[in-house]
Amino acid sequence: MAKKTSLRDFQEYLAGRLTTAAQGRGTSSWLGIESGNELWLADLSEGGEIVQAPQLVPVPLTLPWFAGIANIRGNLHAVCDFSRFRGGPPTPQNSNARLLLIGTRFGANASLLVSRMLGLKNPEDFTPESPDSSAPPWGAQRYADSQGKIWHKLSVRELLVDQRFMNIGV
Repeated sequence: MAKKTSLRDFQEYLAGRLTTAAQGRGTSSWLGIESGNELWLADLSEGGEIVQAPQLVPVPLTLPWFAGIANIRGNLHAVCDFSRFRGGPPTPQNSNARLLLIGTRFGANASLLVSRMLGLKNPEDFTPESPDSSAPPWGAQRYADSQGKIWHKLSVRELLVDQRFMNIGV
């Protein structure tokens, strides 16, 4: 039987791993994310904090994929529904939904609303696949896991400079 871990313990462990990765220490790790019907990997050295999706404040005159603004400990974060941004279905805002705060390291309070987190992943457990030529540069890299599932690799730096991502107005 698998060992049970409290959510608080897991979040503290993950926060420690994120901090270590951001400082360039320790082993390389990826964070597994489910968004819409796709599996994604985010490098912990580029990623940020993970929080349960709070109540979002809608912003008028924005594109449908812009989910709104979230107040995270007194800081306002722009929230992109990552599935809708990629042309998929809206992310249900339920108990599994999470915000991945991606912009802090790069000086932007940006976050991605995703369906759920899938935990830490070891890069050594994945095999590189040919890049997706139809995908934008921030999502072209692909990897296969040991079960043959295809995962897209998110490049946060490239996403944050994508003009489509930065222009939220209609």
